[in-house]
Amino acid sequence: MPTHNDGPVVIAGRSGFLGRGLAAHLAAQGRACTLLSRHAPTGDGASRHVTWDARTLGPWVTELDGASAVVNLAGRTVDCVKTPDHCDEILRSRVEATRVLGLATRELAAPPPVWVQMSTAHRYGDPPEVRCDEDAAFGYGLAPTVGAAWEEAFEAALRPPMRGVVLRTSFVLGRAGGAMTRLAMLARWGLGGRVGHGRQGMSWIHERDMNRLFERAIDDETMVGAYLATAPNPVSNATFMRALRRAIGMPLGLPSPAPLVRLGAALVLRTDPELALYGRYCVSRRLREAGFAFDFPDLDGALADLYGR
Repeated sequence: MPTHNDGPVVIAGRSGFLGRGLAAHLAAQGRACTLLSRHAPTGDGASRHVTWDARTLGPWVTELDGASAVVNLAGRTVDCVKTPDHCDEILRSRVEATRVLGLATRELAAPPPVWVQMSTAHRYGDPPEVRCDEDAAFGYGLAPTVGAAWEEAFEAALRPPMRGVVLRTSFVLGRAGGAMTRLAMLARWGLGGRVGHGRQGMSWIHERDMNRLFERAIDDETMVGAYLATAPNPVSNATFMRALRRAIGMPLGLPSPAPLVRLGAALVLRTDPELALYGRYCVSRRLREAGFAFDFPDLDGALADLYGR
């Protein structure tokens, strides 16, 4: 059965959408959290915050001593125009944060017994039809390259006998942040039709299941290695956008042709159009074998929970 000790969970890179949600989830379970980030979070009095730069050793290292777990979420957002500088920051921020956490654990008398490491389902690239599980071939491009370097840095940093769990995370659905905020806004403006040809895969997971999976990875000593953090029923982009319109009560959804997406993403939204134009169908064999039960296995139920319809 899952167990945990009384030490705090240290969340590195907590200031983003996933980190905020995880800290709130663990606090609701009565678990202490220590948050490592560059800037103190606002409106969060339930957790201890310690400043770190995600690059160098410092006084923050002692926060890991006696902790029950470390969860590493650190990394620059990929929701940006992929300039050479941004690509370098995306890669470097992930590798350097992982490397310095590994160096920190080597200075401790009582390092955390488990390290849960964020990674990306985008490691599998953008196959148009293939359904990927953990054993599928990895893809080609920036995101697969970053994912590979991130996981290689983790493997080099993990200190035996620490247990290591990698969560290759798909699109996390939540109301408080992340890409869903932008998607729901566009859908309410009547722009929630298919993107491009609409056949690209969208692998997704509800934020509650994501937090439950983090908690399971922290507590369950049988979880080791890499898992796809994704719900068992991926859908096409056209299906996803239709379900989103239904959830928010918007009957109209104008399609977005690929040339318009490329233009609008670069000039208006200041993001990478390939985030919307490409995708992948992922299903986790390992979570199914581990008996992880999703609260939201289907998209309609997940969106109804988020938008109250």
